[in-house]
Amino acid sequence: MDFTPSEEQSAAQGLAARIFGDLSTHERLTAAGSGTDAELWKELCAAGLPAAVEDIGLLGLVLLLEEQGRTTAQVPFAATCVYGLLAVAEHGTAEQRERLLPGLRDGTAVATGAFPARGRVRLAEDGALYGAVPWVPWLRDATHVLVADADLALWMVEVSEPGAEACAAGAEVSEPGAEACAAGVTVEPVETTAPWSAGRLVLDGVRGERLGNGPEAYAAVLATARTAFAGLQAGVCAGSLGRAVHHTVTREQFGRPLSTNQGVLLRAADAHMDTEAIRVTVYEAAWRHDERRACAAPALTAAWWASEAGKRVVHAGQHLHGGTGADLDHPVHRHFLWGRQLDAYLGCGSEVLEELGLLLAAADGPGEGAS
Repeated sequence: MDFTPSEEQSAAQGLAARIFGDLSTHERLTAAGSGTDAELWKELCAAGLPAAVEDIGLLGLVLLLEEQGRTTAQVPFAATCVYGLLAVAEHGTAEQRERLLPGLRDGTAVATGAFPARGRVRLAEDGALYGAVPWVPWLRDATHVLVADADLALWMVEVSEPGAEACAAGAEVSEPGAEACAAGVTVEPVETTAPWSAGRLVLDGVRGERLGNGPEAYAAVLATARTAFAGLQAGVCAGSLGRAVHHTVTREQFGRPLSTNQGVLLRAADAHMDTEAIRVTVYEAAWRHDERRACAAPALTAAWWASEAGKRVVHAGQHLHGGTGADLDHPVHRHFLWGRQLDAYLGCGSEVLEELGLLLAAADGPGEGAS
């Protein structure tokens, strides 16, 4: 295994770090509230970063998402790349790729996914989709949502007409302009722990377009999503720890920096090791994906570390700020909220551990799928 970034991956990561660092500031995030920073999203798309994911692969995307996580930038980057760009590129037909990818590359289309499947959506005999999903991240911004029915077949559903503002803003169907939502689709605003422009998705007789070959495609997209969002968690943890280190080095108590206290050093060291554990397991899962190797078990391993270690790190980051960490308006609290949201998204630690155990038990031997 070689996780050394390619020249293209390093260049994309450097560009992402600069854009996120310059534009995803505490002041802008405060002004955005629970919504998306539209100007930052436009800047990322103008720089060609979503489009670059097709070339730099899942490992490259993980590197970009680490930079997003460091600043908790409120843009639908992970969702659009995982449930849109990569899903269509890997599982779509030639016609679907030609039609859907251009908008996803330039940001005029935004995708998200109603994942994981919980049997909430059913396919009727007439080919229409019915059901409701309690919350979907970035749904208020989305033009398309990837949905799995009860049989784990994937469907790309158009949430709003191209250029429509009503659904993207999370308008209720009774509000003026909400008729721009696609027929049979209702988007209701939902607030989650992290400000991810989430919404409740209701499908009432809507027709989607089939993507991929059923359960196999669903499993592949879910593994990709778990890897990508674990990479986002690695960045969130690194950002939280970085803030804690800066605080304890510059804050003095009894005439010396807080960082000289052994308890502080041990807590920070544990958080650092947890962050590195998330990172290395994510890199392995992403590398295996890009090398077309079995990656279901590595993706679950990364998701488990992102959940269990991730919440330890963001708790430590807030704790190491002392009383300052109790301030809900302090930047470190945003990392705490993101870390707890990512802890449970796509399955909490106990859920993915059970799934990993079943996968290993079903394996014939210690092959790549069980490694």
